[in-house]
Formats: sequence, structure tokens, C-alpha cells
Amino acid sequence: MNASIPMPRGGLWLRRFLAFLGPGYMVSVGYMDPGNWATDLAGGSTFGFTLLSVILLSNLMAIILQALAARLGIATGRDLFQACRDHYSRQVNFILWVACELAIIACDLAEVIGTAIALNLLFGLPLVLGAIITAVDVFVVLMLMQRGFRTLEAFVIALLVVIFLCFIVQMAITEPSVREILGGFVP
Repeated sequence: MNASIPMPRGGLWLRRFLAFLGPGYMVSVGYMDPGNWATDLAGGSTFGFTLLSVILLSNLMAIILQALAARLGIATGRDLFQACRDHYSRQVNFILWVACELAIIACDLAEVIGTAIALNLLFGLPLVLGAIITAVDVFVVLMLMQRGFRTLEAFVIALLVVIFLCFIVQMAITEPSVREILGGFVP
């Protein structure tokens, strides 16, 4: 999806700032998916807080890659695909396209399986039914896109608020000490 979102001109700086929060929250969904949560919970139950350094490093790498992609877009007005198409041969572009498609398939498969496992753990639903529900929610998101990007943003932000509240409840239940949390950031 390559589209421009109208930004308010003039007025309060807060209104202009809030216009950028929606796309920012849309990007953050990649860090909140059920596959990541299932992996994090399994790792946390086995190793406690000792893996926080891995999460910290992976998030720092993601921030660097996103900053580089943003700089490319700001400086050239092109996304990474367009820049690769301009600078590489057809054969290299084809190999890059296949690699990206395989990565997308792997990520989507992890999303479907992660959501099915989460629904199974939370509600006892069979895995096949969880996968079907996941497929249906894709169509719900596509229907929301028909109503406009801001509607989709509002829906995603509402889901992120629910995830945040669940995280707070989990932290309150586990009652980690400050020493455990800070010690987890040491590799």
C-alpha cells in the first residue's frame, strides 16, 4: 500500500503531532503480534528476565533499519523496492523479490500459527478454528480499509491499548523486582 495521508496545515502543533501518531502506531503492530507474544512468553517462562538483552538488541537493530528506510524515503522520495529496481539488474531484483516473498510468507505463517495458539491458550479453541478466525480477521481489516485509513488507525490503536493493558496486568501478576528487570538487560 503506497498512499499519502492528508496532514493538517497550520493550527496547533499538537494537532499536527497527533496526525503522525496513527501511522506510528500502525508500524508498532509488528512488535505486538501474537507470534512475538507466544515466543516471548515461552522464552520468559524458561529463562525469566535473562533474555531482555536479546529483545533490546533486536529492537535497536529494527530502529536502525527503520531509520535508514525513512532516510531513503525522505532523501529520494522512493521506497526500498523502487531504489533496488533503479540500481540492480533484473536478475538481482528477481532474487530479491523471491526472498521478500518467502520472508512475507514465513512471517504470515508465524502470525496465523501464533494467533491460533493464543486463541487456544486463552479460550481453548481448536487450532484449526483459531486459524480460520485469523483468516476472517484479515477480511475485517480489509473492510475497515474501505472506510478510510483513519478508521483503520483507530481500530489498530484500540487493539494496542488492549495489549498494553494486558501487559500491565501481567507485570502486576508476576511482580518482578527491579533487580530482575535491570539484570535482564545485561547480555
